[in-house]
Amino acid sequence: MLKRFFLKKPIDEVLNAKNESSLKRSIGPVGLTLLGLGSIIGAGIFIVTGVASANYSGPALVVSFIIAAIACTFTALCYAEFASMIPVSGSVYTYTYVTMGELWAWMIGWVLIFEYLISASAVAVGWSSYIVGLLISIGVTIPNYLISSIAAGGLINLPAVFIILILTGVLILGAKESTRVNGAIVLINIAMILIFVIFGFKFINAANYHPFTPYGIAGVFQGAAMVFFAYIGFDAVSTAAEEAKDPQKNLPKGIIGSLIISSILYIIVAAVLTGMVPYQLLNNAAPVTFALNYVGLNWVASIVALGALCGITSVLLTSLFGQTRIFFSMSRDGLLPTVFSKVHHNYKSPVTSILLVGVVASFIAAFVPLAAIIELVNIGTLAGFIFLAISIIILRKQKPDIPRGFKCPLVPVLPVVSIISCLFLITQLSKITLQYFVISLIVGFLVYLAYGLHNSKLNKKNVINADIVEKPIIIDTEIE
Repeated sequence: MLKRFFLKKPIDEVLNAKNESSLKRSIGPVGLTLLGLGSIIGAGIFIVTGVASANYSGPALVVSFIIAAIACTFTALCYAEFASMIPVSGSVYTYTYVTMGELWAWMIGWVLIFEYLISASAVAVGWSSYIVGLLISIGVTIPNYLISSIAAGGLINLPAVFIILILTGVLILGAKESTRVNGAIVLINIAMILIFVIFGFKFINAANYHPFTPYGIAGVFQGAAMVFFAYIGFDAVSTAAEEAKDPQKNLPKGIIGSLIISSILYIIVAAVLTGMVPYQLLNNAAPVTFALNYVGLNWVASIVALGALCGITSVLLTSLFGQTRIFFSMSRDGLLPTVFSKVHHNYKSPVTSILLVGVVASFIAAFVPLAAIIELVNIGTLAGFIFLAISIIILRKQKPDIPRGFKCPLVPVLPVVSIISCLFLITQLSKITLQYFVISLIVGFLVYLAYGLHNSKLNKKNVINADIVEKPIIIDTEIE
């Protein structure tokens, strides 16, 4: 029985699998980099910066972003090796399946579901804040009870629910973001960021940088754990592995390139933002437009808010899509009901998965406050990164001869540093977040025992093979 928990999916079977979900390889290195930027730039710059600065880092938000970027770099190098070696969908779930076995794969798959689902909800809350701000700038006011969760003193965050349901409808119809559309959105985002930096730079007040670390060094590290949410988008590049041209070379370029560019943008924006506005005032879900309005640049704020909406919409759509792909991959392996891997005959999309994700994500966005959502996303992401680094070490030892388009340097030292960095950032999260995470893992394990273990295609195959070995065919040699 215990052996069934740790059955590993043969890596050759993963690499050689040809199934109906295989996608056409059409995305080059530029497209992959833009995909990563499209997933990263948005929620981090336009949402998380305010919450992290006001509650954790203060003006030292720049340092928090640098710490988080360094921690992410270790992980990105591990991602780059795996993505170039196993260019199929499933991300860390698939990587763990071939290195650590089914139970661990299930648990990290459960964590990924958790991460993508809540990430989409958090981004939707930020989208809501920006659309409300944009409407106010043109004289339209929505009652507070329709734009805030119950925990925030309202009734329901209706705009957040609205955008999730709209994008759910788009996904059901089979609409796919092309690299051209994604690239256009990224360029709009970068343009908006540059507008903010250029106009905001003139209003930097050095007095706002003092005290630089109002919550101490501990606050800086807690801020790093919070803004880690901003960087998780580079996982989307590995999710697109089946669509990448020459994945052994281009996937590492997309992952590392998008991380470098986004890190530079984050650090610059953090420096300008905390210089424009006293950090105590940034505790809202639309800090960039708030800062511009604070210094009297209302018309610039309207323009930047419109661009931010485009970027946040792209991030939200990617999160919802990534969630359904995880459902699809796990369902294909039998760990979730087969209904999640069935494709609508007309729309060519996994309608059941999309509907479930849309309904649950909209519920979370409607009634849960932003800060709690972000911390839950972060701990799930950090746990996934730890499993990724462990898998790199294991596969280097077990399968050293597998062709690798990119090799993570200094193995096992660098993956170990990645593990330590992620564990440290986890310790900076609140105790209630850790408790919720443990509860979610227990629930996930019970779901696996109740369903996944008994329906796993790999387990069923293993049982059949075992029966053949244990009960060999006996040939009757008696001569009549």
